[in-house]
Amino acid sequence: MQKEIAKELLLLAGGKNNINSISHCTTRLRFEVKDETKIDIRAIENLQGVQGTFFRYGLFQIIFGAGVVNKIYKEVVCVWEASPSEEAVQEKHASRKLNPVTTFAKTLSDIFMPIIPAITANGLLMGLIGMIQVFHWFSADSPWIKMLDLVSSTAFILLPILVGFSAARQFGSNPFLGALIGGLLTHPDLLDPSMLGSKTPASLDIWGLHIPLMGYQGAIIPILLSVYIMSKIEKLLKTIVPKSLDVVIIPFITVMVTGCLALIVMNPAAVIIGQVISQSIEYIYHHAGIAAGALFGGIYSTIVLSGLHHSFYAIEATLLADPHVGVNFLVPIWSMANVAQGGAGLAVFFKTKQSSLKKIALPASLTAFLGIVEPIVFGVNVKLIRPFIGAAIGGALGGAYVVGAHVVSNSYGLTGIPMISIVLPFGVANFVHYMIGFLIAAVSAFIATLFLGFKEETE
Repeated sequence: MQKEIAKELLLLAGGKNNINSISHCTTRLRFEVKDETKIDIRAIENLQGVQGTFFRYGLFQIIFGAGVVNKIYKEVVCVWEASPSEEAVQEKHASRKLNPVTTFAKTLSDIFMPIIPAITANGLLMGLIGMIQVFHWFSADSPWIKMLDLVSSTAFILLPILVGFSAARQFGSNPFLGALIGGLLTHPDLLDPSMLGSKTPASLDIWGLHIPLMGYQGAIIPILLSVYIMSKIEKLLKTIVPKSLDVVIIPFITVMVTGCLALIVMNPAAVIIGQVISQSIEYIYHHAGIAAGALFGGIYSTIVLSGLHHSFYAIEATLLADPHVGVNFLVPIWSMANVAQGGAGLAVFFKTKQSSLKKIALPASLTAFLGIVEPIVFGVNVKLIRPFIGAAIGGALGGAYVVGAHVVSNSYGLTGIPMISIVLPFGVANFVHYMIGFLIAAVSAFIATLFLGFKEETE
């Protein structure tokens, strides 16, 4: 069945000669095509399993949903007889004209996208441990708790290594050197920031500079700055060093110079930048209050349309890594926006008379409640416009509530129902307020969409 869909899909996309490259993410199959006018979009949207289509950054993207898209991708690549790498797609689009802000946000998004599965898995495990402790399912000194704690904290401890690898690949540098620099920031000889207060970091005195041997476990900005500089050094050396020596000389100089600069200059500076960012956001959060929650909850889905919402992971990681903050108060707001899209989609399901729209709206809405929002956003709400507005209303109301109730989480990458696991560790009251916000967002979006109505396309 999937092979037949793949064959028809390539034909409707203008034939395999019209396709430059193919890639996929969690829910979407992505084509870079030579001629967009050759794509039969309506016919593709009528294919079995297709939940919607859209263009972004010059890529034609087809929503199949999680668990399906990877199977379709394999069949499409098999039929197309080639499998370009994700890096090829990124390099082809690096030259596209985007404004600096969009380019920066897109770069962060592309860096974090491959890492999200690891963060999500560890976030769920951390939530599971929190639930076990809240409900006393095991004793606190149980070996099972210790083992789960080791597994759940791995991604966050090694986050600089994961980000270093992904960032180096995005910056056009050697990803293994990026991972090496990330490993430097988590070296066992460097004091874990979580130990501050009980321990004092050792220090080095170099050229009159007092350099504390602090680690950067869980930090984002230090590794991003370090790998960016590393990529510039590596590219410069490639223009100078003879090719016969580049395998030895370039990695040696790149790692040595970058490592020293990271410990002496970039990482201390990055800590200051991170503190300014996290404390500025915290100031807005506490002083703007529900107004900030309503604004962010209302516009978040619009940001999702651009694909730049993944860049927020860097900010959320900075909040968690900051010892003065230590919680994530942004992801509950994003969750309200996502479940509101599901509520709006359910209104479409009950109101529409089109069987084809019903088939998409119901499963896509339920998927949104599980934290995967692209199918309902692109497959239903954006196309009908008014449900998207209804969802923005629901997201604003839900966002205002969770900010007013001070709902927080201990991770990121999770929204909707799965997010329960990362809000429960902060107590039953935190969980109850999250669920109230969940209901406010979904129900108000449902009612707003029914009230606004929508103009249906003809069958």
